[in-house]
This record gives sequence, C-alpha cells and structure tokens, in this order.
Amino acid sequence: MRKIQMVDLQQQYQQIKPEVEDALKQILDSCAFINGPAVKNFQENMEKYLKVKHVIPCANGTDAIQVSLMALGLNAGDEVITTTFTFIATAEVIALLGLTPVLVDVLPDTFNIDVRAIEQAITSKTKAIIPVHLFGQCANMEDVMTLAKKHNLHVIEDNCQAIGADYTFKDGIQQKAGTIGTMGCTSFFPSKNLGCYGDGGAVFTNDDQLAHQLRGIVNHGMFVRYYHDMVGVNSRLDSIQAAILDIKLKRLDKYAQKRQEAAAFYNKAFDDNEHITTPKTASFSNHVFHQYTLVLHRTEREKVISYMAEKQIPVMIYYPVPLHLQKAYADTRYRQGAFPVSEHLAANVISLPIHTELDEEQLNYITTNLLDAVKLAAK
Repeated sequence: MRKIQMVDLQQQYQQIKPEVEDALKQILDSCAFINGPAVKNFQENMEKYLKVKHVIPCANGTDAIQVSLMALGLNAGDEVITTTFTFIATAEVIALLGLTPVLVDVLPDTFNIDVRAIEQAITSKTKAIIPVHLFGQCANMEDVMTLAKKHNLHVIEDNCQAIGADYTFKDGIQQKAGTIGTMGCTSFFPSKNLGCYGDGGAVFTNDDQLAHQLRGIVNHGMFVRYYHDMVGVNSRLDSIQAAILDIKLKRLDKYAQKRQEAAAFYNKAFDDNEHITTPKTASFSNHVFHQYTLVLHRTEREKVISYMAEKQIPVMIYYPVPLHLQKAYADTRYRQGAFPVSEHLAANVISLPIHTELDEEQLNYITTNLLDAVKLAAK
C-alpha cells in the first residue's frame, strides 16, 4: 500500500507530468514570466468555466480577499461580518485594512455561516459580508444575498475551499461558487482542489467597474505604466503557476468526482456509528470536499489522533481555535462561550485524508483504523 497523505500531490503530478513539463519548457523558452500569455489563457479559461465576466489573477488567496475589500473603498472602522470558524486569512485582511471584523457563529451541520446570526450582527457601520464556503460546499448564498440587498451591503465570497462547487437557487438556476456575490475570491495554494505549485489566487466578478479597479490594485494601482491612480499592491500570478493551473482546470470536475467518491466511501463506513457525525451536504449546494471533516461525540480526540499516528494515517484539526479566541483577535466583545457552535466544533472535529489519488486499499485501511480508534477512545 502506498503511503497515505492528507493530499497526495506527488501521485497527482505523475498523471499530468508530460503536460506540465511541456508548459514549463514553453515559458522558460519564452522568458515571459510575469503577465505572459499563460496568465491570459488561464484567466480566459477560468472565466468560461465559472461563467463569470471577469477573473483577476493575483498572488494568493489572502491577497484576493484583501484587494476585494480595497476595491470597495471602505473607510477605517467600517464593519465587515464574517464567520469565526475559518482560516485566519478571512479576518486578517479586514484588520490589516483598518476595518472592524465582526464575527458570527456557524451552523452545526454544514459548518457554514449562520445567516440569522449575520442579520443580528448588522449595524449602521456594517458595509460588507464575507461568507466562507467552508470545506468545499456553499454557504446559504440566496439568503445572504437577500439580506445584503435589504441592508445595501457588499458580499465577498471566500471561495478558497470550494472552487468548482455548484449553488442551486430555489428557482432551479445554478451558479458556480464565487460568482454570486459582489466578488468571489479563491486560493490556488498547492493543496487546494485547484492548486498550483506555489502560491496563487484570483478574484471573480461580473461588475465591469470593480474588475477595472481590481486590475489596477493588483498592479501597484497602475493602469498605464508608471502612472499610479490609486494605492495598490504587488500581487500578480506568475506565468508558470498559471500554466499549471490551466492544465489542472481541465480536470477540476474529475478531481471533484474523485473526492466525492472517497467521501461517499467514508460516509458509508461511519454512517451508523453513534460517536461519529459525517459531513452534511446542504440542499442548495453540492460538496467538492476540500476537507472531509467529522465531528466526534463522547470521544477523546487526542487518543484518536495518537492511534491514527501509530498506524501512519495523517489526520488534521481544522480549526483548533476559533478566530474570536485567537490572541491576535482578542476583543472584549467576544469571550469564551460567545459562539458555542464554533467552540464545540473546534473541540471535536477531525479531518481525514481526502484527495484525488486515494484508492480502495487506502480507504479501507483508514476507515477500519478510525473505527478502532473511536472504539478505544469512546467515553
């Protein structure tokens, strides 16, 4: 049996190695390393895949969220609502720009932002909402957009974990995650469902004016060389990463299917275990399983982790500390117990290996050992 990894990029690379090597050779021969043809090709192909008017590539997913907020022209002290159960980057950029992050709780079944909690958190200072499509499925965007329209708020979708997921509205219309709000953001970090071999990111929008602003912001606030119309940043996707992403984009739906098959295997193995709750997929979204995250009940999680480590099976905790309990974001508004769902999840979730190269032997080994671990660690 091959060594089990959380994400097996080595095996995935072997499947596309000839194409990658050919693409790299073309870029090295041309020396068009920044804003070369490969970047434009990927951008156009991404626009077609997402059915969105504008894709603005940038250096990473954190930058994607930051430049989106910059494009809105918000003022210091303006409030931006987001979830407390997510990776730090979502709130990090809000704070870096001098804006005020307002955190809310999540739903216990999908782990995504609770729209009712968003509404309760809106004040006269609220200017934007950043729903996070956590672990690979969409937040309730129809209700988020209805709420945003009611209060005249911008919506920036943090789609760093759900690229390729589909959202279905009540009238049956489908849109790709990240294309519903004012803007959508994604990360191309290597372990993402669509990942490059370094850092990368992108912003999506159907708004022509915002797209123009974003293209200037990511290039030092510059539209004409050496003429700077606004404060910007240096955040560009390089040609090598764009070429790799273009190769993988053609396979993104197939990659999602492989992840979904692995998740289905896990679900069947754990479905009737009283100590395990398997991930729930919302009725309005499919799930592309960036992570496969379980909730353990009446079980000593550290014992489970230790047992799996002994069996050479990697597991992870996403995320062990909610944002409101992080030292960097300590705030008198939020204390222990402020967001009970997120705090419960942080104390009880565990994520299993999920990627495109898992085979049945590996899946059997993982599920058998996790069931044994839970049995031994049950309280």
